[in-house]
Amino acid sequence: MQGLVEFVKTLGAPRIAAMGAVTIALVGFFAFLIVRVTAPQMAPLFTDLTFDDSAAIVKELEREAVPYELRDGDSIVLVPTDRVARLRMTLAESGLPKGGGVGYEIFDKTDALGTTSFVENIDKVRALEGELARTIRSLDQVEDARVHLVLPDRPLFSRDRVDASASIVLKVRGTLEPGQVRAIRHLVATAVSGLRPQRISIVDERGQLLADGAGDDPNGGDTSSDERQAAFEKRLRDQVEAIVDSVVGPGHAQVQVSADFDFNRITQTSDKFDPDGRVVRSSQTREETSATTDPKDNQVTVGNEIPGGAQQQPAGGAQANASPRDQSRKSEEIVNYEISKTTKTEVVEGARLNRVSVAVLVDGTYSKNDKGELTYKPRSKEEIDQIATLVRTAIGFDQKRGDQVEVVNLPFAETPGNPIARPTGWFSSLAFTKDDIMRAIEMVVMGVLGLVVLLFVVRPLVRRIITPDEREPTALPMAAAGMGDAPPPMETVSIPAPMPSIEVKSEPNQTSKMIDLAQVQGQVHAQSVQKVGDIADKNPRETVSIIRQWLQESATA
Repeated sequence: MQGLVEFVKTLGAPRIAAMGAVTIALVGFFAFLIVRVTAPQMAPLFTDLTFDDSAAIVKELEREAVPYELRDGDSIVLVPTDRVARLRMTLAESGLPKGGGVGYEIFDKTDALGTTSFVENIDKVRALEGELARTIRSLDQVEDARVHLVLPDRPLFSRDRVDASASIVLKVRGTLEPGQVRAIRHLVATAVSGLRPQRISIVDERGQLLADGAGDDPNGGDTSSDERQAAFEKRLRDQVEAIVDSVVGPGHAQVQVSADFDFNRITQTSDKFDPDGRVVRSSQTREETSATTDPKDNQVTVGNEIPGGAQQQPAGGAQANASPRDQSRKSEEIVNYEISKTTKTEVVEGARLNRVSVAVLVDGTYSKNDKGELTYKPRSKEEIDQIATLVRTAIGFDQKRGDQVEVVNLPFAETPGNPIARPTGWFSSLAFTKDDIMRAIEMVVMGVLGLVVLLFVVRPLVRRIITPDEREPTALPMAAAGMGDAPPPMETVSIPAPMPSIEVKSEPNQTSKMIDLAQVQGQVHAQSVQKVGDIADKNPRETVSIIRQWLQESATA
């Protein structure tokens, strides 16, 4: 310990402070390396979280003692990679994340006494929007959704009613099919009273209009004519590709389908009469008979005019039996028949298929030659004809309609390469992922950096601090000569020489051991005196000053 204390004294305060600073820096550096190397690899648990969801998730992670990190304004939560799946299932069981939407739980903390009807209506709309957004987010291809409902109130004393409307903003993974967009519209329409699917507009995160909510489609459908045509062409193309790929192999055929539609809406009414089918509807018969006599036979006399008087008989019997002079008879019959009539009204909706054209490009076969190179071999005409027959059957080919099917065999621009041999057995365990490779690179960089710091920073600093200064032994005598003060005692400036190796024999006599020890002390004392004499010879002035100081101290004593 005395040697260690003497060594520390020889270093001095500046060097000790430098050593302390270097030690603290090294401890901090290696602590950073250890923490960085031993820290678990983090992966995103959830992204784009609201503040409420982040707080709830962090609370659950702290309760389960799971290390985590927050980034991007607390909207991204990172956890160890090996625990991502289990934590997601655990948080999903707790209903996290909620997605930022407010559902029907808004009514759980409502003060019924101080709530107005306006606030109740607003809370009802908010709850309905939140529940619809949660339902839409449950779809696989929908990452996030926001729903805005407009539910107008019916004015008092008014017969007219304004229709409800809705707008939906979706953040999707990939692309939504037209059928999926229609499904979302009908889902929202059936959940809101008085809302029609035509009054719902849908927009994705890129600002692309997926569904128009104007509600002015003349055909009464939810999709436009272009969308219907594209959907029909895609369906046919998928069918043809599936059947051709099963023959030539996946990736060896390209199919294009073009359909010609007539989207005009035609209403046609026709009346058809059957002449053989007659039914009497009404019948009317009329007969009329009239007779005219001579005017002289009807003379007016006094006797004829007297009531109850005898009629005057005409003179002569022949005249009494005479017939009227003129007679006429008329017969009229009217019969109305009901003829059978057929009225036919035909309404031809849009999207009438006029013609279908299909183009199929088929690649040939490849085989290796003697040199191991792939060579192209075209397919036979019989095989091409069989493929064309399958395509015609798949699309419902109609020659009268003018359909066309062309199957052409040509080599593709990129020839297929050799398949990559995947490792099997214990070699499969050596397959590293991208994260594993980046982790290994990080470990190597940290190790190299620590080695560089040790060799080029720590080693030179330690060597420079430990190595003593050569001019240090003569510094005290020079300072004492310049100042004229008494130097410290001679024992402090003496530099002890290394003790010579003396072999001490083990003898039973204690006196011999004492003599050997005295000899050793005498040799050490002689070397010290010789060293002091050498210093006095080299510094005569300082020696004289020291002796004078001693004489003065002894005289005063």
